[in-house]
Amino acid sequence: MIRIVVFLLLILALGFGFSWLADRPGELYIIWQGQRVSMTLMVAAVLVTMLVVAIMIGWWLVRTIWTSPQSMTRYFRARKRDRGYQALSTGLIAVGSGDAPLARKMLDRTKGLISSDSEPLIHLLEAQASLIEGKTEDARKKFEAMSEDPETRELGLRGLYLEALRVGAHEAARHYAEKAVEKGPHLPWAAEATLEYRTQAGRYDEAIRLLEGQRVLSGMDRKVHDRRKAVLLTGRALSKLDADPRGARDDAYAALKLAPDLVPAATTVAKAYLREDNVKKALAVIEQVFKLVPHMELVTQYLAAGGVSAQEKVKRAVRLQSLQPASYEGVYAVASASFDARDFETARFKAEAAAKISERESIYLLMADIEDAESGDQGRVRHWLAQALRAPRDPEWVADGQVSPHWLPISPVTGRLDAFEWKQAFGPALGAVEDQSGAHADQAFRTLPAPAREAEPEPATPLDSEPVVEHAVAASEPVDPVQAPAQGKPALVVVDEAAPKEVASTDLPFFGRPPDDPGVKPVRAVVGKQGFKLF
Repeated sequence: MIRIVVFLLLILALGFGFSWLADRPGELYIIWQGQRVSMTLMVAAVLVTMLVVAIMIGWWLVRTIWTSPQSMTRYFRARKRDRGYQALSTGLIAVGSGDAPLARKMLDRTKGLISSDSEPLIHLLEAQASLIEGKTEDARKKFEAMSEDPETRELGLRGLYLEALRVGAHEAARHYAEKAVEKGPHLPWAAEATLEYRTQAGRYDEAIRLLEGQRVLSGMDRKVHDRRKAVLLTGRALSKLDADPRGARDDAYAALKLAPDLVPAATTVAKAYLREDNVKKALAVIEQVFKLVPHMELVTQYLAAGGVSAQEKVKRAVRLQSLQPASYEGVYAVASASFDARDFETARFKAEAAAKISERESIYLLMADIEDAESGDQGRVRHWLAQALRAPRDPEWVADGQVSPHWLPISPVTGRLDAFEWKQAFGPALGAVEDQSGAHADQAFRTLPAPAREAEPEPATPLDSEPVVEHAVAASEPVDPVQAPAQGKPALVVVDEAAPKEVASTDLPFFGRPPDDPGVKPVRAVVGKQGFKLF
């Protein structure tokens, strides 16, 4: 665009110059070798202009002829280079698609068109072609040669690192990652791998220094940096909790400042305070984090701190629930503490409330314990145990499919930093589909038989003894309507209208369904001198 503007300005200047000369006519005389030549000023200007143009054209022709060999050489060289880069591009695409024959063919063509000393990508194509052909030893040697060249050092180290991971040589992979960090601290993959290896080895100080360097060199996001540093500080605190409680407390406190919702940091601070017999501060830290993240580990630590009595645990649980009234963990804490204090009414009420918030295995197990301790009704106990089997499991620490009883800064499977999550590892034990036999059993207990009627005596039956009289069975009690009497003479069953009737129990579970197993009921008394018990 600039050239076009300059050209137009030049044309305008020439036109203006010729126009100016045309408006001011004059004569020009030249005497050369005794000859006098006269012409107008306009003709002289045109001749000078034509002379300049002729000189320029002549210079261009001479220069073109003089440099034509070099120009032809550059042309063919560029054409050859373009063909080589086209072959290199095709070869890299073939490597990515797994076409080993095409990749090898393009590699040979590229080597014939481009010098490998001038293009490092040829080394990469050769190494990758060897890998997809299964020649791992050749690929490893090629990567080693690349790691010695300053221009391809990082590329070769990454290839060696990935190959070591592929074959399971983790020590070699750690070595290559460490070396890559020394040569190129800005490399994200090397820093990430080295950070995980140092954390796995317990070298938390070096890991934190490396993380701080990455914050400056790589421009890591502030939230990601703070989270990772908090995890590293918590891991370091856990590693020295027994030997140096004060130092562990300081590290865990620093982690909480960076990540206020990091539950392991809070529990570590609480444990450090408990080792210093400072129960009040330990409880204050747990309360602070519980307001943000209701967590079962916080509940366990809060109730067990200081080894207090059962009544004191109830007070603590109520205090914890007041911080998060709608949380399952807070309500469960009150139910569990009330059960330990033998306050079964409060424990049952809170357990039912917790089950309405979230159905979990733990709450139904607690309901079974409450039922067993309060009434001893084994039918209801078995019912709650069956509900526990069907309910979703409680959250656990899970990392890469591996369940751990304790939080760890790295995954035990892959070594990934901050991999543990508090979530349900698996679904319910029996799933959402009920067993058909269980469904029929529930229906049988829901459909209760009507009271028994007076049986009419058979005429041929002698009445040598007094009739056997039994009370009518209550409507809430399942009975077998076809109970066969002893062989011979059938027994006469008479309903005593004056006997008191039993009222069906209305004590049903909170969700309105009787238990799957009613348990063993007390035996009814038999009226009469001679008779037999049906049950």
